[in-house]
Amino acid sequence: MADVSVPRIYSCYNCRNHVARHDDIISKNFQSSHGRAFLFSHAMNIVEGKKENRQLMTGLHVVADIYCKDCRKVLGWKYEKAYAEEQKYKEGKFVLEKFKITKENF
Repeated sequence: MADVSVPRIYSCYNCRNHVARHDDIISKNFQSSHGRAFLFSHAMNIVEGKKENRQLMTGLHVVADIYCKDCRKVLGWKYEKAYAEEQKYKEGKFVLEKFKITKENF
């Protein structure tokens, strides 16, 4: 029989809508004001909020909060722009707060 692997997915804590794939994690060493967070290269089934300047632990960034497409709960943010050169790798990436996502198929 062929080995069929099921992708490991992260879902919205509130409605279980799939929002990210485990394979898209860049880093698990991020921090939000509420605790641990993960940096993802991609996210799905989300809606982006208004872009704004926000002072984060690593400096000033332009970010947009990201919401679950189904239930509209805030799940984290997207880095739109980093002002510091060493932070540019975050641009276009997504941060999901650990307590706002649940694991599926792990």
